[in-house]
Amino acid sequence: MNMFASKAASGSVLRSLVLLAGLLMAQIGFAQVRVDVSGVGLTQLPIAIAPFKGNEGATQQIAAIVQADLERSGQFRSIDASGNVLDELTRPDMAVWRQKGADSLATGSVRKLNNGRYDVRFRLWDAVRGNDLGGQSFSVAEIDMRLAAHRISDYIYEKLTGEKGVFSTRIAYVTRSGARYNLWVADADGEGAQSALSSSEPIISPAWSPAGDQLAYVSFETRKPIVYVHDVASGKRRLLASFRGSNSAPTWAPDGKSLVVTLSRDGGSQLFSIDAAGGEPRRMVQSPSIDTEATYSPDGQFIYFVSDRSGQPQIYKMSAGGGGIARVTFSGNYNISPALSPDGRWMSYVSREGGGYRLKLMDLGTGNVTSLTDTNADESPSFAPNSRLIIYASVSGGRDSLMTTTLDGRVKSRLQGAPGDLREPAWGPYLK
Repeated sequence: MNMFASKAASGSVLRSLVLLAGLLMAQIGFAQVRVDVSGVGLTQLPIAIAPFKGNEGATQQIAAIVQADLERSGQFRSIDASGNVLDELTRPDMAVWRQKGADSLATGSVRKLNNGRYDVRFRLWDAVRGNDLGGQSFSVAEIDMRLAAHRISDYIYEKLTGEKGVFSTRIAYVTRSGARYNLWVADADGEGAQSALSSSEPIISPAWSPAGDQLAYVSFETRKPIVYVHDVASGKRRLLASFRGSNSAPTWAPDGKSLVVTLSRDGGSQLFSIDAAGGEPRRMVQSPSIDTEATYSPDGQFIYFVSDRSGQPQIYKMSAGGGGIARVTFSGNYNISPALSPDGRWMSYVSREGGGYRLKLMDLGTGNVTSLTDTNADESPSFAPNSRLIIYASVSGGRDSLMTTTLDGRVKSRLQGAPGDLREPAWGPYLK
């Protein structure tokens, strides 16, 4: 029996079928996440982020956070601005920055207020034309300094690219530290993590609701896989699926009113639709094959899923009502973990090649497939809400890591713990 079939038959079909062993690896500790960026994009905008006046010596360096955000996007190249502390009120000498090679420049300041909050201000300049491109100001508690920096990054990204930034969005991921598993909610760069759930048993398959206020996930805390829905703000959760056998791989419908889960209660592993409030699930397809890892198209019209109906796991799609099943992947004999981009143009997935598991990207309009990685242990791809980046788990430099990649695979960033076993990433939507 192949790995796909054996895992399903054992009642432990996971959203990331490829590396269950990776989730249950040896004892490793959780630590803060850092960002290492590698690669160069075809076209990158040169930008200088000057150290913010009044931010010297602070734990949270606004300019450094913004610089890391923009580099990670793959759209920007940093110009050294060290030693040039500039606030938002000072008009820079643009000739100096043009000579340094910068097309744009961000300046700003941080000032502590009498009420203990911080006033964070910034301004963006077009160094080529000498134009003031506007700015923002925030009054934030010290704990929200990173969020202010991410919002500055979003402003700069949108102003200079014309597209919405994703730096102030959130991700969810799972870690194992010793015998403890934790489900974390963190900034898009992995920092500022807060534990949503801690357990001595595995936690897998986190999936964000369309509104970004809830997480569905699978917990083994009762020694069997059960699907829960967790309110992120309050920490309250409710049991969604605890039927006989395995309950796994939840995914939300785009309207947030229902989810598709994989259940083995009728034998095998099959896709069922269940109301977001719970209740009796509805089987979507009558088939003797193993069907799992469902994900909706952004318009809600189709469901993509993994099935072994061709003998090996491949990705298929069907109408949201359960009919018109068609095979999607034909390159390679083992393709799993589909993720659809929010703009509906792309599908990322994991393909087995030469004994390794690598990230692929399919243009859904043409069917063309490109390889995004040359590593051997990739899993769990998830798109950023602007469809420009993919977060995934991998092994990099001999360590378990969360990675992001641009869609051309040229710029990759490692969100690495030191040490840490980081798995099962899910990128949250824009908050509504």
